Amino acid sequence: MPRINQTMLRRTLLAAALATGVSATPALSQGNTPAAGTVVDAIGRTVTLPAQVERVVINFNYEEFTAIAGVDGWARVVGISRVPWEGWRPAIFSRYAQVIPNLQGMPDVGHTDDNSFSAEKVIALRPSVVILAEWAWQTLTTQRAQIEAAGIPIVVIDYNAQTLERHLASTRAIGRVMGTEARAEELAGLYEREYRDVLARVARVTGPKPSVYVELGQAGPATIGNTYNNTMWGKIITTLGANNIAEGRIPGPWGPLNAETVIASNPDMILIAGSSWVNRPLAVRTGYDMDDAGTRRTLRPYAERPGWAGLKAVRSGNVIALEHGLARTLFDFAAMQFIAKRLYPAQFADVDPVANLAKFHQRYLPVPFTGTWMVALQP
Repeated sequence: MPRINQTMLRRTLLAAALATGVSATPALSQGNTPAAGTVVDAIGRTVTLPAQVERVVINFNYEEFTAIAGVDGWARVVGISRVPWEGWRPAIFSRYAQVIPNLQGMPDVGHTDDNSFSAEKVIALRPSVVILAEWAWQTLTTQRAQIEAAGIPIVVIDYNAQTLERHLASTRAIGRVMGTEARAEELAGLYEREYRDVLARVARVTGPKPSVYVELGQAGPATIGNTYNNTMWGKIITTLGANNIAEGRIPGPWGPLNAETVIASNPDMILIAGSSWVNRPLAVRTGYDMDDAGTRRTLRPYAERPGWAGLKAVRSGNVIALEHGLARTLFDFAAMQFIAKRLYPAQFADVDPVANLAKFHQRYLPVPFTGTWMVALQP
């Protein structure tokens, strides 16, 4: 086919996808088809796989791995980085440990943040493949060289980039490694449809952009928690066509924003990220074990901060809590839908983000959906 026709075809299919929310992008769906015995990972590397992938080490994105590989896929996992799951979110880890037989006793290969990640531990587990998140790939230059020198291939995944392309590439790469390509393709199709549908609805919004303030609600209202600039919730806010008031006002990707700046900005929405953190008694509580009333009870003190009573977000009831672990996941489209529905209620009137997250659990995850993951302060 001539080059000009291919370009016209891609544009036609992209227009149809944006209009209908249906996946139709050949470059994303077909352009990286790997040769037999190889996988194209999230950063575009072609990695040669062994004939049989019997032993896997993975350092992050455990819920994504579970959704793609299924509980049976965990029978081939021989090591994980335990801190990012058991240490950061023990309430979620414990639920998965009840349904994944080998998870509770899973060997720990260490973690990047505390410099405990050990190439020696990985190699001793004799894995067929190591699956590394992109941020770990960038950090562990010495360890990854040692692992590859031992003849162990590394496949890189990247949901943290928060781009459609890398979400899909990561999903397909895990499916390829684990031999669950059909399930991975189903998940990639679901994510792409929901993501494009959100963007198509946002594109129909007219008028001035709403403004949003985001804060990590971990230490309680007396402490100003991190906000986010072009990453995590900040990236989602700008993807949804809103103004993130922290953009350009903090020196790095995250950090606290001056209290006076928040008040002067008078945001239309305030988003406080909560979770089921341990030893954080003043945190906003969300997750499997929290009901709406409990989440609102922990969220309300933030809305009662000095100077906040007159903010547009507080006066309109547009102070919301979301589970922090929803960002940068294979099911973060539900969080995008919830935020978008609060910002643009007319365009998202027929969308039920909580029901969509529950459906994702029912279809792809082994733990039942319970609790409160996203809620507004005022019902």
